[in-house]
Amino acid sequence: MRHCVQAFFWRSFFTGLLTTFVLLAITQTGFVSAQTAPHGYNVRRFGALGNGKHLDSPAINRAIAACYAHGGGTVEIPAGIYLCGSIHLQSNINLHLEPGAKIFGAPISLGAYDPAEPFAGKAYQDGGHTYFHNSLIWGENLKNVAITGMGEINGGGLTTDAFKWKKYHPAEVKKGIGVGDKAIALKRCTDVLIRDVTIVHGGHFGILVTGCNLLTLDNITIDTDRDGVDIDCCRNTCVSNCRINSPNDDGLCLKATDALHQFWPTENVTITNCQLSGFKEGTLLNGKMLPSRRENGRIKLGTESDGGFKNITISNCTFRDCLGLAVEEVDGAMLEDINISNITMRNVKDCPIYITLGDRDRAPPPVTVGHLRHILISNIVATNVGSMSGIQITGLPHHDVRDIRLDNIRLIFNGGGTRKDARRNPPELNNGYPGPTHIGVMPSYGVFVRHAKHIELSNIKVSFKKTDDRPAMICKDVHGLQINHFEAQLANGVQAAHFVHVAALEVRNSPVLKSSLR
Repeated sequence: MRHCVQAFFWRSFFTGLLTTFVLLAITQTGFVSAQTAPHGYNVRRFGALGNGKHLDSPAINRAIAACYAHGGGTVEIPAGIYLCGSIHLQSNINLHLEPGAKIFGAPISLGAYDPAEPFAGKAYQDGGHTYFHNSLIWGENLKNVAITGMGEINGGGLTTDAFKWKKYHPAEVKKGIGVGDKAIALKRCTDVLIRDVTIVHGGHFGILVTGCNLLTLDNITIDTDRDGVDIDCCRNTCVSNCRINSPNDDGLCLKATDALHQFWPTENVTITNCQLSGFKEGTLLNGKMLPSRRENGRIKLGTESDGGFKNITISNCTFRDCLGLAVEEVDGAMLEDINISNITMRNVKDCPIYITLGDRDRAPPPVTVGHLRHILISNIVATNVGSMSGIQITGLPHHDVRDIRLDNIRLIFNGGGTRKDARRNPPELNNGYPGPTHIGVMPSYGVFVRHAKHIELSNIKVSFKKTDDRPAMICKDVHGLQINHFEAQLANGVQAAHFVHVAALEVRNSPVLKSSLR
C-alpha cells in the first residue's frame, strides 16, 4: 500500500511540474514549443486563435514544422475561423480540419502570401500552372501528405483575376498570375490524400496537383468561381465521390503542361461517382443552385496537353447546367486509351461530347501534330442540350483521329437550328483555341465527324424539342465508318445525314439513314 501511495505521489508531482512548465511556456511565448506539447499538434497550442481576426498561418506553420521535426503525424485544426496567408505543408503530415474549422484566405493587402517562385526558361503554360508558392496551402517535393476532415477551406482573399491586385504586387501581375492564387497547390509529391474537406472560392484553382504520383481525392466539395480541380502530369490517381461547382471555368480538368520542364503524361487516372455543375458560385452549398452566366463546369482533358494523356477511366458522373465532356489533344503529344461510361447530363450548354485534335503546339520544340486514338464512350444521356452542336469528332487534314467507338448514347436537344446553319462549313481547328464555341454552330445538330478513321457509332438516338432544320449527322473525310442502330428525329424535308468522302461505310439497323445512302 505504501508503494502505491508513493507512486501516486510521484505521478502527481511530475504531472503538476509538467503542467506548470506548459503554462509557463504559454505565458512567455504565446505558444507551446514542440518539446512541450504533450497532447499532440493542435494549432491552438502553437498560438493560433481561430477568431477570424488574428493572422494564424504563422502558428499553423509552427505546428506543421514541429510535427515534421518529430517524424510527422496529425496537425489538428479545431473549430474556429483561422485567417491565413501561405501554409507550408511538409512530408508525413496530415493537416486535419475538424468540423467547424475554417481556414480563411487573408486579404491581399496583408501581404501574407508567399511570392511566386522563379521559373527558368519560357513558360509555355498559363501563369496559374507555372507558379505554386503563391497559394493558400502549398507543398513541393513531399511524401505522404494529407489534408482531411469535415472543415472548410475558404479562399477569402484569393485572386481569380490577377490584374485587380496590380497596386499591391505589380511584379507578380506582370507574370499573369494572382497573389494568393490557389487554395491548394502541390508539386512533385507522392502519396497524397485530400478527403472530406470543403473548398469555397478557391481562387485560380481550388486544387492544383502537378507531377504527383499516388494521388487520392475523395468526398471533396468545391464551390468556386474558376477551376475546381486541375490534375497536371500526374500518375496513378483516383478521384471519387466529389461535388464540384465552377461556373466560370472547368470543374475537373486533366492537363499535361510543361510546368515540370519535361514531356510527362497524365496517366493511369480513375474518376468515378462525381458531380459537376456550373451554377452561380456559392449556390451549390446553400442549395439554391442558381444559374450562372457562363455555365462552364464539366470534365475536360486539355487544353494544355504537352505530355499527353494515357489510360484514363471516367465513370458514373453527372453534369448539370454546364458544358459537356471534352477530350482535346492540341499540343503535339499522344492521347490514347480513354474509357468514359455512365454519364448523365442535364441542361448542357453545348456539345455534350467533344473530341478533337488540334495543332496549337504550345509546347517546347520539337513539336509535331499529336495523335488521338483508342477512345470508348458509352451509356451517355444528355437532356436540354443547347443548339450549337452535339457530338463532335474532329481531326485535321492528313491527321486523323482514329479508333473511336460511341455506344448507347441518348441526346435530347433544345433545337432551333436553321437551314442557314445547315449550309455552314465550320473552320478547321488548326492552331486555334480548341473550345467548340471557337468553331461555332455546326451544320448538323446530332453528330459531326471529320478527318477520322475507324469510327463506330452504335445505339445512338438524337431528337429535339423545337424544330431543327439541320440534318442529324454529317461525316466528311472518314475512312472506316460503322453505324448500327442510329435513330434521329427530322424536320420536314430535311435529309437525315450527309456523307462526303466517306470510304468503307457500313450501315446496319438504321432505317432513318436509308435515303442518305442513295
